[in-house]
Amino acid sequence: MDLEGFVRRRLLAGEDVAGVVAALAERISEFKDWSEERRLRFALAVVEEVRASLGFMEEKDEFLRELLGYASAGVSMGEFGVGSRGEGDFFVHRRLARIIGSTGAVVDPGEQDDAGVVRGEGEYITLAVDGMHSRLSEFPFLAGFHCARAALRDVYVMGSVPRALISDLHLADDGDVGKLFDFTSGVACVGELCSAPLVAGSTLRVGGDMVFGERLVASVAAVGTSSEPPKARRHAEEGDVILLTEGKGGGTVSTIAIYHRRYDVVKETLNVEFMHACGAIMRRGLLAEVHAMSDVTNGGIRGDAWEISRTARKKLVLYEEELYRSINPRVLEMLGELEIDPLGISTDSLLLILPPEGASEVREALRGVAKVYEVGRVEVGRGVYIATDGGERELERKFRESAYTQVKKVVGEEEPEDVDEKRRRIEEAAERALRKKLAVKRFIQEGLR
Repeated sequence: MDLEGFVRRRLLAGEDVAGVVAALAERISEFKDWSEERRLRFALAVVEEVRASLGFMEEKDEFLRELLGYASAGVSMGEFGVGSRGEGDFFVHRRLARIIGSTGAVVDPGEQDDAGVVRGEGEYITLAVDGMHSRLSEFPFLAGFHCARAALRDVYVMGSVPRALISDLHLADDGDVGKLFDFTSGVACVGELCSAPLVAGSTLRVGGDMVFGERLVASVAAVGTSSEPPKARRHAEEGDVILLTEGKGGGTVSTIAIYHRRYDVVKETLNVEFMHACGAIMRRGLLAEVHAMSDVTNGGIRGDAWEISRTARKKLVLYEEELYRSINPRVLEMLGELEIDPLGISTDSLLLILPPEGASEVREALRGVAKVYEVGRVEVGRGVYIATDGGERELERKFRESAYTQVKKVVGEEEPEDVDEKRRRIEEAAERALRKKLAVKRFIQEGLR
């Protein structure tokens, strides 16, 4: 429970202070076995702090008002599908990249790759960070295991060898400390299997004293190095073929299995095949044959293929039958029985885009390491198409990833009403945030003169 948000909403709605204190004290009793006197004292302290924090809106200094406020879009994360790996999520991420701007990096957020790359002294340095799957809070080992795999995948697909992991854990006030240990155990397990040690991190509470509950929110970052230029999406060329290794899933597939009582399928996800496949390609000296690499995570092949098409400005043609063959049979069977579209969820496959002449060598290098399938080709043009015996059809873009839990099916995959108006308001909020960045830079630079 977000105590601060609970109080702020009521104060901004004009509720009287005494009523807000009483309501909050009642809610606190659901989480804390405190005396009534302590609950009331704590509730009053929260209300007074929130009231103080809202006082900036009456500040006469315009710079301070802008600094302490934020550019409200009037659009929530949930209604616009942010984090749900569809068109809504991609739209917001492109605005984040605009705020960051041109960085001079070899690969920066403007390219919408999952990792960034900068040039070091004689080598390329790759950095990536991934958040744990939100529905794995009560399964912290799996959360850490799959979060670490995700960060390492993002480093590998840039053609880099991972060197180290770091983690950031935030556990809410009532969370059992054992969750921290289990999450860390999952991260360290992957790191040891892939020779990328967990070397640093941070541990805090979610919201400090202001959030009650047991929710775990965490992320894992990875850093890697390479002497080769990065295998960014923009390097896909017409005439290339598209290879996929067998997708056994990770955090998303584990979540589907757990929340549909298919617990045995979780075991399919316990592997580091992706990393070993990349390692095999590197050891055989075949990285130079590969133009671009990715992992199938962001809304499944549906989302990743469209992002590759946008970034590379090429047309991708995917072979429907081979796409389904590339998914682990037990995972595919589960998805079919649950009526979940396999093309719209993260299968964690390794995606390789390379010339046809290099494909056979790569497939040979992966023999005994991972199953691999030729699932498509790159052509001149734009867009993503599915090829079947009946011809080609455009692969439909979705506002959200495939609905893979009962809750997500209630939320749906469709775009919200008045989506164009919401896009406009998000654009305006992003522009205000960009102007704020520039204003604060000027303020600091002028103070240094």
